[in-house]
Amino acid sequence: MNILLWALQVLLGLLFIGSGGAKLAQPKEQMLKSPQMGWASDFSQGTIRLIGLAEVLGGLGLILPAALKVLPVLTPLAALGLAAIMFGAVMTHAGRREPFVPALVLALLALVVCAGRFWLAPIA
Repeated sequence: MNILLWALQVLLGLLFIGSGGAKLAQPKEQMLKSPQMGWASDFSQGTIRLIGLAEVLGGLGLILPAALKVLPVLTPLAALGLAAIMFGAVMTHAGRREPFVPALVLALLALVVCAGRFWLAPIA
């Protein structure tokens, strides 16, 4: 279980760091050129950057506290926060009648990490 959770943590962590970093680095106008980023038209540049920052910090929170064994309780809390962000993404995409399954899968995987690190295989 520990190996599975570590694999999920690292995979999700890197994914969120990359995705959030892209939201932080790209201007909204450039994001709107991508067909997968139509949702960005509903949000201000500041809100998009805030989402990106939350994703980067959450991604780091999935990996660093557990790896460094410094406040490892932050790892499941980061996973819970990322699940909340992804459930927000599900609602946004569903409201726009866009595909929402990828965001739902990420939310569920984050909840697996959260539950696993709280109850099944906590970091000592």
